[in-house]
Amino acid sequence: MDLRALRLLIVDDNRNAAEIVKSVLASVGAKDMELAVTAERAFEVLQAGACDLLIVDQNLGKGDEGIALVKRVRTDPASVNPYLPILMLTGYTEQRRVQAARDAGVTEFLSKPFTIVGLLRRMEALIHAPRAFVRSETYFGPDRRRREDPEYRARSGVRRPGDPEAMPY
Repeated sequence: MDLRALRLLIVDDNRNAAEIVKSVLASVGAKDMELAVTAERAFEVLQAGACDLLIVDQNLGKGDEGIALVKRVRTDPASVNPYLPILMLTGYTEQRRVQAARDAGVTEFLSKPFTIVGLLRRMEALIHAPRAFVRSETYFGPDRRRREDPEYRARSGVRRPGDPEAMPY
């Protein structure tokens, strides 16, 4: 995997943890990486320029600010890219936290401490296996289902990459 062409934003209030992620990604070619320590600063960075991928810690400073950032990226009318691939990192893997991340609209989830292989697999999934986006009254984000079900018919719009009949969002 070669990440040279991507612009990455890493958001973690623990500078050491952010530097570990940055170092791993640099080892596979990432050069254009910016760090932010707050959700507010991260949103400012996202608004200021194109970002290809967001890596965010779930528990920023005052609690679940990482979750709030993901929701804001997905639903705020001012968000420049609600389809942005988002990887959430967390040291908390209780079911309620994983569900909160999923329901906020994260694309991939990885628990800390993570392995280099684990991080790179999630990155590869984000880049090479983009997931369809779903919009409903209560959710906007990547399709939560991991398997294709040819019998399933969505009640609301499902947008699959390259689908000419996808609803324009």
